[in-house]
Amino acid sequence: MNNKQHKLVLLIVLIVLIGTAYGLLPVAIAKAADLFPPQRTIDQVSEQMKLKLGSDQVPKDFAGITAVVEEIIYPNVDFNRVSALVLGKHWRTASKEQKLRFRKEFQLLLIRTYARAFTEFNDWTVSFLPMKMKDGSNKALVKTEVLQPGRPPVAVSYRMRLNKGEWKVYDIIIEGISLVTNYRNSFKNEVKRSGSLDAVIEKLAERNEKALAQPVEKNS
Repeated sequence: MNNKQHKLVLLIVLIVLIGTAYGLLPVAIAKAADLFPPQRTIDQVSEQMKLKLGSDQVPKDFAGITAVVEEIIYPNVDFNRVSALVLGKHWRTASKEQKLRFRKEFQLLLIRTYARAFTEFNDWTVSFLPMKMKDGSNKALVKTEVLQPGRPPVAVSYRMRLNKGEWKVYDIIIEGISLVTNYRNSFKNEVKRSGSLDAVIEKLAERNEKALAQPVEKNS
C-alpha cells in the first residue's frame, strides 16, 4: 500500500467514525434500537463526535483536535489487541516495557493520523450493510459502504470483539486490505532493517513528535 492509498484508508476510517457529526452518514437502518450491539457502538461514537465536534467547537490547533479525537476513539478501540496483532511474533518476545512503549506510540500514531484526516475530509456518505449475528457471539464483522460522488463505493468492514461487556474495534478492512496486516508487514520490515524492536519504537516516537508539531491545514 503506497502513501496515497494509506492516507485514503485512514481518511475513510475516520469518516466512518465521525461522519454523522456533520450529517454525512445516512444509516441504512434508521433507528439505533434496530442495530446490533457492535453496529450501535459505531453509531454511538458518531453521536459523541457530533456533540464534541460541532462546527463552532472544533479546535483550531492540531494538538487540540488530536485530544478530542483521542477522547472518543480510545474507549472504542482495543489497542492492546491491535498492538499484539500488529507486532505478531515480535509481541510475543517483547519485554513488558517494550510492549508498553510500542502500544503508547502506536496508539498515538493512529490517533494523530485520524486527527490529521479529520482536517482533510470532504463529501462522503456511509451506510451500514445488513448484518447477521448469533446470540452469545463475542466477535463480529460490521460491514459498511463509503460513497463519494463520481466514484465507486468503497467497502469498509470493522472486526470487533466483546471486551469486558463492551464492543471494541481491533481491525479495519478497506476493500479487502486489513489495516492490521498492512501495519504488521510494515513493522516486520522495519524491525528487520533496523535490527531491533527498540530501534523501531524510537523511530516511531520521533515521527510522532514531529507530526504533532506540524501546523493544521484544514480544508474548507
